[in-house]
Amino acid sequence: MDTGIKVLDAMTRNPIYVAPHMTLGECASIMAEEHVGALVVKDKTTLGIITEQDIVRKVIAKGINPISERVRDYMQTDLITISPNEDVFNALMRMRDENIRHLPVLENSSFVGLLTLKDILRIEPQLFEWLADKIEVREAERKLNKGICQICGEYTEKANVIDNLILCGNCK
Repeated sequence: MDTGIKVLDAMTRNPIYVAPHMTLGECASIMAEEHVGALVVKDKTTLGIITEQDIVRKVIAKGINPISERVRDYMQTDLITISPNEDVFNALMRMRDENIRHLPVLENSSFVGLLTLKDILRIEPQLFEWLADKIEVREAERKLNKGICQICGEYTEKANVIDNLILCGNCK
């Protein structure tokens, strides 16, 4: 599906930058203040991205204090990128396939902007319904065999559906 809208037309041209030596606590404060879910990490030799999910999954969930941890130790540098001349639908497909919400935009190996899921949906809101359907299908497949047993109330990774009831292996 071709929308006729280029990444260049939708991307954020001046995203918020942070330096690799900054703390995750500082980054979280900036994200909250600016209402963004990702920051571009950049200095003379580094290009990366740090996201809310990075902070939550790599730091908070592991019991690490983000206040003193440095961005350079948790940022993503193996970036999935897109060209500014790509159609936004292709960008959306890449985001969906890679399970990401932010795509650095590179032209001739130079960073020129950041494309976010919000950027795409702001200019092509009808893609939201399409994306929601695809995400719902993926989530349903992922959760298919997990659930709370409706007999004993225990969570199970291997649920069985019998007569429209979710059952664990013991109650099956």
